[in-house]
Amino acid sequence: MKKIGFLSFGHWSASPHSQTRSAADFLHQSIDLAVAAEELGVDGAYFRVHHFARQAGSPFPLLSAIGARTSKIEIGTGVIDMRYENPLYMAEEAGAADLISGGRLQLGISRGSPEQVIDGWRYFGYAPAEGETDADMARRRTEIFLEVLKGEGFAEPNPRPMFANPPGLLRVEPHSEGLRDRIWWGSGSNATSVWAAKLGMNLQSSTLKDDETGEPLHVQQRKQIEAYREAWQEDGHTREPRVSVSRSIFALTTDEDRAYFGRDRHSRDQVGMIDENTRAIFGRSYAAEPDELVRELKEDEAVQAADTLLLTIPNQLGVDYNVHVLENILTHVAPELGWR
Repeated sequence: MKKIGFLSFGHWSASPHSQTRSAADFLHQSIDLAVAAEELGVDGAYFRVHHFARQAGSPFPLLSAIGARTSKIEIGTGVIDMRYENPLYMAEEAGAADLISGGRLQLGISRGSPEQVIDGWRYFGYAPAEGETDADMARRRTEIFLEVLKGEGFAEPNPRPMFANPPGLLRVEPHSEGLRDRIWWGSGSNATSVWAAKLGMNLQSSTLKDDETGEPLHVQQRKQIEAYREAWQEDGHTREPRVSVSRSIFALTTDEDRAYFGRDRHSRDQVGMIDENTRAIFGRSYAAEPDELVRELKEDEAVQAADTLLLTIPNQLGVDYNVHVLENILTHVAPELGWR
């Protein structure tokens, strides 16, 4: 069995071709889609986070609202850029969202990706310490965040507090037991996947990865997953880690499907530079009739290796069409692959 979730980039646009024309549209439609996805049997509702963009920038209100409207579906992110986050305040927000959902939060975090503005985290009041890069800053904040989520006291109490304190040092509240084990690291390289394993985080690998060997994305990701699991085992963690990969997959069953995605039948991996120093590989889309999709996905080594598959969805096409996209995969593809 493989868990199947959707991943929304949360775009909105005033274009007449978009069904999601405002931030309010995106937020309300995301809640409605998560409710409908749960009814279909989808396992997870995940959202990408980008700042300074017409996308989801503040995920916790949305995750909390979905948690209050649903009862089973996992809710999460893929990913939150830790360069922008205050780890202690984030722990408070994450704890509250997890408690509202009854322990269903699956929080993907990372160093982030190229952003809409130059050094956007500086506008949020953050800067790397002397000798640090922005990536170093993100990883340092991640380690603080993980430590706080353990729920251990660390803050000296006021001897004359407004309200009575429990004995000992105080922790960030609200604390949600078990959330520490449901933090994922969005890794773009083999080295950071090994680092995530050593810290006891689950692994998210998206459709974009550092091109480290020149091989197809799915092969590089499979090797990344193997390196991660080997490091996890070597570090002696007692629980089983989780691993997700993201894919754009469309089963062409209607003329509307073919009109939207038929051009992606011959999609291939693409390679390019995402900054001055990083050569990256961007994964292909899958678009075909269901029987052909089954054949192609059997050959995707990373999809086969992962326990969780996140389907990137075209959220601007509206709730009804995205329900159709998800239902196509659950009905026509997943059973043939033994995922359902």
